[in-house]
Amino acid sequence: MSITLSSQSEMSRNRVKPVANEERDTKVILQSDGDQSRNSGFCGYLLTFLSFLVVFLTFPVSVWFCMKIVQEYERAVIFRLGRLLGGAKGPGLFWIIPCMDTFRKVDLRTVSFDIPPQEVLTKDSVTIMVDAVVFYHVFDPTVSITKVENANYATQMLAQTTLRNMLGTKSLADILKDREEMSEQMEAVLYAASKSWGIKVERVELKDIKLPTTLQRAMAAEAEATRDARAKVIAAEGEMKASHALKEASNVMSESPSALQLRYMQTLTEIASERNSTIIFPFPIDLLSNFMKR
Repeated sequence: MSITLSSQSEMSRNRVKPVANEERDTKVILQSDGDQSRNSGFCGYLLTFLSFLVVFLTFPVSVWFCMKIVQEYERAVIFRLGRLLGGAKGPGLFWIIPCMDTFRKVDLRTVSFDIPPQEVLTKDSVTIMVDAVVFYHVFDPTVSITKVENANYATQMLAQTTLRNMLGTKSLADILKDREEMSEQMEAVLYAASKSWGIKVERVELKDIKLPTTLQRAMAAEAEATRDARAKVIAAEGEMKASHALKEASNVMSESPSALQLRYMQTLTEIASERNSTIIFPFPIDLLSNFMKR
């Protein structure tokens, strides 16, 4: 009875695994699969013996079928009789057994793809078209082959749905203002979802945000009205400052009559320098003041 209880407690502890150990558990499972491939039973041993016999009888021609090469940026995932054989091989030269082993190459370089324009309804009920670009690379070739059918296609579909879901929770002002923050949030969400596929999302960038034509016209009219109002305020402030300056200048000239005469002569000089056909008859201001007194 104690043995049964202890075994049940161990089974319950094994069922509950923390999320942080997912990658370690995946590697353990893959390693166990590789160990099982060595124990394929009698048929496996028989096929292995026959394959080695064919290689030996057709030597050295068979060497060219056993020898494979992958580039520096590639890795090879080998399957023997349908089972995973260890980890990824490469770069460089590796060997396989014909008729028993198959392999798939995985590119480790950074891949970029465009997210097609997505029609999104924002939080404030505005329909916009948004497209983006995603950069990612494969960090675990074995998992990217064994855990998902097509890692590239799955990442693209995940990026499209994530873009629509995230933009649907934001208002138009937030989308236009916090594009970098939204890109970082989307990158974190994509990596959390794709790391179990052996995919590392490096960067996400929002390329273009297309607004409806009516909304563009409304925003342009609003911006134009704001600029006109600001221009009128600036012009009014300028006129007020100019009036204060004229008032101070008139006070100075009233205290010194010769200053007004000098200003009068300066005006005549400016008019004469333009070479126009204007004829000016100087009239003494003192005479005019005498007539005004009478």
